[in-house]
Order: sequence, then C-alpha cells, then structure tokens
Amino acid sequence: MNKNAYSVTQVNGYIKNMFAQDFMLKNICVKGEVSNCKYHPSGHIYFTLKDEKAAISGVMFAGNRNRGGLKFKMQEGDKVAVTGSVEVYERDGRYQLYAKEITKDGAGDLFLKFEALKQELSEMGMFAEEYKKPIPKYIKTLGVVTAQTGAAVQDIRNISARRNPYVQVILYPAQVQGEGAAASIVKGIQALEHYGVDTMIVGRGGGSIEDLWAFNEEIVARAIFECQVPVISAVGHETDFTIADFVADLRAPTPSAGAELAVYDIFELQGRMSGIRQGLNHAMEYQWNVNRNRYQDLLRKIQEKSPMAQLNGKKQYAVNLEERLAQKMQGKIADKKYRLGLLAGELEGLSPAKKLKQGLAFVSDTENKRVSNASQVSPGDVLCLRFADGSVRAKAQDVLISEN
Repeated sequence: MNKNAYSVTQVNGYIKNMFAQDFMLKNICVKGEVSNCKYHPSGHIYFTLKDEKAAISGVMFAGNRNRGGLKFKMQEGDKVAVTGSVEVYERDGRYQLYAKEITKDGAGDLFLKFEALKQELSEMGMFAEEYKKPIPKYIKTLGVVTAQTGAAVQDIRNISARRNPYVQVILYPAQVQGEGAAASIVKGIQALEHYGVDTMIVGRGGGSIEDLWAFNEEIVARAIFECQVPVISAVGHETDFTIADFVADLRAPTPSAGAELAVYDIFELQGRMSGIRQGLNHAMEYQWNVNRNRYQDLLRKIQEKSPMAQLNGKKQYAVNLEERLAQKMQGKIADKKYRLGLLAGELEGLSPAKKLKQGLAFVSDTENKRVSNASQVSPGDVLCLRFADGSVRAKAQDVLISEN
C-alpha cells in the first residue's frame, strides 16, 4: 500500500482551500445564459450558466434572494450577470457558482431563436386549431418516438400496460439530444406513420433548453404537422414548452401524461359498461313489468268486451232481473193476500148464511124475489122463509105495518 495516498476527503478539502485562497474567485461576476433553472420549495434557486463553449452550475440561496439579490423572475434563456463566489462543494468534489446578486443582461441566443421560429410558424398557421387532428379514444397500437433508454419510454410502457394491457406499444428508438437528433426524430415520425399506428407520442424527459432543442427544430415541427397520424407531444417537465408542443395535435406536460392521454383506461370502461349493463337490466325489468301490467289490463278489457263475456253479463243481468221480479211478485202476492183476507173478513161479516145462522131468515115470494118490507106482502100471499137449516112456506094472514 502506498503510504503517500490521500483520501478523497483530503483531496476535496485541499482543492476547496485552494479555491478559498484565490482572491478573484471570492468576488467574481460571470455573464452567461440561464439554463435548467429550478426554483426549490425552500426558496433556493438552482441553475446553469453557459455560453457557446462551456457551462457552470450555480445556486442562489434563499437568504441572498430575500435580501434583494434577485429582483426579477429568472427563467430559461435569460442572459444574466451573476455576482458571487466560486467554491468547491466538498462532499461531491464539484465546484459551482454561489450567487449573491443576479441582474438581467438580455435574452439568450437560444431563447431568441426559439421565439423567432415560434413566431414564424405561428404566422404560417401551423399552430392553428383547425389543423389539429382528434386523438382516437380507443386505440390498438401506440407509436413512441423517444430514446430507447431512459425513464420516458419506461413510464409510457408502464402506464399503457396499467391502463390497457391490450394496446401494443411500438418504439422507434430515436436520438433525442445532440447533433443529428432532429433528423432522427423526423425519421421516427415518418416510420411509425408508414407502419400505421393509431396514435403517436413524440417526446423525452426534462432537461435544459439545450437538451430539448431538437424538439425546437423546424424540420421536426414540419414532420409533426404533415403527419397523418395524430401526434401527442410529450417533451420535458410540465413547465417545459417546445415548438413541437405548439404544432402537435395535443400537448402533454410529461411523457407519463402523454400515455394517460393516448391510452384509454379499459378497466374504467369495463366499470362503466358494467354500470350501463345494470342500468339496462333494471330498465328492461321495469319496462317488462310495465308491459306485463299493460298486457294484463288490456287482456282484462278484451275479456270484458268479448261476446261471451257480454252474454254472461246479460245472463247475469237477466238473472238479477228475474230475482227482482220474483221478489216484487212475492211482495205483490203477499199484499193481495193480505187485502183479500181483509175483504174476506168483511164479506164474511156480510154473508147471508152467517146472518141465517144468527137466527135471521131470508124472505122471498113465490118467484124467489126478496121480500124486505111488510108493505110488499098482502094477506093471503104465500111466502118462503129460509133458515140456516132449511126453509118454510107460509101464508100471510094479516099484514101489520109499523107507522115509523
């Protein structure tokens, strides 16, 4: 073992001390273009400062920012002048620019180029809504133009499999960064269009404006615009925007979100279909009950209107009339019997036979004419006297007439 070997900590500490002893590095102003700018929830700002040939990492802590070290919203493409110190972060052995004050020094070259191309393509109508194709709701094949390695394609595959395992994901492994990336992306779009996928995702994970620049090239924008297959642009993080986002048929904030937009959740669809099926079953059962009740009601009405039913009804009506007639006849007969009994009693009271039985006699002449007065009899007339038990012929000797 070499006794002169130093530990990593010792080396990093030594280099840190060297940086600390350099007077120029303690208070330095560096100009460059802002890239990969991130605002941390703690208030710190992490960024990269670059020019045409080199880049340096930078950080402004929340304390310096709150003391007025930054008076504007710093973003991608800004040209700035950063005043601070260059120090070594001992743990990682990495040096970076610790900003105390940041002032704006104009827009960066890439940002100006981005804005110029965006304005040109917008004036040509390539961003117009009328040219955007609708994304199919249910697809069988999903084309993906992105790097073969990396989190983007894996996220798309995972989400697609989770939402609908029957969708086939077809990857075109394109170069998405560096020289030749734009041409590689264009070839991928054209290849998948020729293959005939249902929908296409073109994108990559997040990065600096340089990392994403291939998606700001005009040839990529024209390839997306001319593609007959609906294209979803899914480049970078949610805050990243590229020319591809504006010309695509739909923009997704991330590759994962692109997969969510492209692949319909078949399990949600199955749940909805199950609910619809239950609703249809309930509706059919309800309608069946309604129709059954209506059928039974109509059947009852038909039965009521049938000749046999009406004949039976008439028969019943006749039977009811017959019963009512019989009741009335019985009442009439009973009334007549009662009145006849009264009359019979009265008649019996007036009966001659009964009078005769009471000791009276019926007197008539020889011609059987009733003799009711003494003035009708002359002495010597023969009279017939009828009693209850027989008759007597008598001859009148004297006629005595009362003076009353």
